[in-house]
Amino acid sequence: DAAWFAGALMREWPQRSGVADGVWQGSGPSLLAFYAASLVSHPQWRLPVDDGLVSQVRTRLIRQMGQRNSESTLYQKMLAQVANQYADMRLADMTADTDASRLFSTDEVVPGMFTRQAWEQAVQPAIEKVVAERRDEMDWVLSDTKQPAAQSTSPEALRARLAERYFADFSGAWLDFLNSLRWQRAATLSNAIDQLTLMADVRQSPLVALMNTLSVQGRTGQTGEAIADSLVKSARQLFNRDNSPVIDQRSGARGPLDATFGPVLALLDNRDGGTPTSRLSLQTFLTRVTQVRLRLQQVTNATDPQAMTRLLAQTVFQGKAVDLTETRDYGSLVAAGLGQEWSGFGQTLFVHPMEQAWQQVLTPAAESLNAQRRSAVVEDWNSAFGGRYPFKNTSSEVSLPLLAKYLNSETGRIARFLQTRLNGV
Repeated sequence: DAAWFAGALMREWPQRSGVADGVWQGSGPSLLAFYAASLVSHPQWRLPVDDGLVSQVRTRLIRQMGQRNSESTLYQKMLAQVANQYADMRLADMTADTDASRLFSTDEVVPGMFTRQAWEQAVQPAIEKVVAERRDEMDWVLSDTKQPAAQSTSPEALRARLAERYFADFSGAWLDFLNSLRWQRAATLSNAIDQLTLMADVRQSPLVALMNTLSVQGRTGQTGEAIADSLVKSARQLFNRDNSPVIDQRSGARGPLDATFGPVLALLDNRDGGTPTSRLSLQTFLTRVTQVRLRLQQVTNATDPQAMTRLLAQTVFQGKAVDLTETRDYGSLVAAGLGQEWSGFGQTLFVHPMEQAWQQVLTPAAESLNAQRRSAVVEDWNSAFGGRYPFKNTSSEVSLPLLAKYLNSETGRIARFLQTRLNGV
């Protein structure tokens, strides 16, 4: 188009060296239009292609576009589009119709844009839109097949990086929320029993409702194993049984949140992958909590609850395992198995309930144990050695044979008291 060529070039070339401005402005458009119209019949007039100059211009344009549409800017733009479309998730939203305030609480929330619904309905389409717009901008700049776009600037790479950033923020938002949970303190043993009852009731348990929510949210972005891939893998295992792993860690659905939510999802996995004693699971933990609750109810319903409480604590002090201590240890294993990222969450939901119940049992038992210690050791010790050297600066010395009756590491009164009363501590 000779007219367009002349107008465009005059705007970019308003002055010409050695030619008066008035002359150039008057004759320049017609000369350039003649040049453009005559190129078809005079191809020798064309300027030689400067590949170096074209490459420099292309590089400069890509750099300018990258500054204007940096990955961070694109990501923030994408989040801004969906930030106000979904309400923040609070603890009450995650625990359905259960009364979570009786067990645990937090004032934190999860931003609505970091939920499975937001990902599937808004965030994923927004990323596709951003990638498509970026592709349209880059195509005309990088159209030279001799110099294809770098792998890092490809739409697929951009899509992957944006999704990776989103799921990193997704994980962080949920971890911050879950680690902020705090267990409600029980003032009495009866209150602790009520908490354990609610906790282990599958139909009304806030813990079960919360874990069900995590099961849904933790699988955001997951893709199942393709049927063809599954058949190929089965065939390989059939012919390579000796080299097949006992447990296939890569089987089943896989997703971008596996690294973060994997330990929690493993607690909810009810597939036959081991016996209750060999695999930690939420179901086993709740069963043990129920056993503890029944044992503690027997204590409180006894004719003399204080005596039953002391007897239960003394059983533990003597090194005999009971439901309470076994479940406490199991809860500690569950919390440790979740990993450092989930430490606050694990301690709150799996350690503190059992520790609190144990403290309610321990307090009255400790008073009784101190009274036994005073009767069995302290009073006789003070009577035999009080006011004697080396416990007091006097000329009257203690009897070494009598002192040995107390201090002998095997048969002494102190050793016997520890063996009979505190062998399990």
